Amino acid sequence: MKILYGTGNPSKFIHMRDYLKTIGIDIVGLKDMEGEVPPAPEDGKTVLENARQKAHIYYEHYKMPVFSCDSGLLLEGLPDELQPGIHVRTVNGRYLTDDEMIEYYGGLVRRFGDITARYMNGICFIADKEHIYESADERLWGERFIITSTPHRIRKVGFPLDSLSLEPKSGKYYYDISDEAANSLVEYEYFGKLLSEWLRV
Repeated sequence: MKILYGTGNPSKFIHMRDYLKTIGIDIVGLKDMEGEVPPAPEDGKTVLENARQKAHIYYEHYKMPVFSCDSGLLLEGLPDELQPGIHVRTVNGRYLTDDEMIEYYGGLVRRFGDITARYMNGICFIADKEHIYESADERLWGERFIITSTPHRIRKVGFPLDSLSLEPKSGKYYYDISDEAANSLVEYEYFGKLLSEWLRV
């Protein structure tokens, strides 16, 4: 079965493709599909609503099994008005570039000190019209990490906050720890388990 991962972020697609290969699941991306990619609104109020919107748009357009994910960011200890939630890239109604995100979140750290953060994730998988599965279980959330103010020299397109992210126990940038250690902190395992279960139904 071919499964489409409905994301426009090439870095997210590569990370997901590489992980799912390790458990025997192959996926394709939007760039592999023919024709124009339909726009997905992503105007829900939660990560699950956004994931659901994207999955349904792509399923109806491509007529094949598809899953979509959405993420939000929780900044522990910061007031509600500064919580990004699902609007990680949008500040005061303005969509930020990678560089602007680094400057904005670095500025929050300069104001409040190092910030403990966590990504909230939701997923919707549509196998067919009768088999639709979704989850925003906290086990899908990423591990806590530290946002600091000084960016690492390495930056990856589509993952700007990675250059500000420190592993809590060591205090090191994720870019400065081994690939094995970094990958062990990525919360793909529960998602892989869910997707495998849904595919067996």
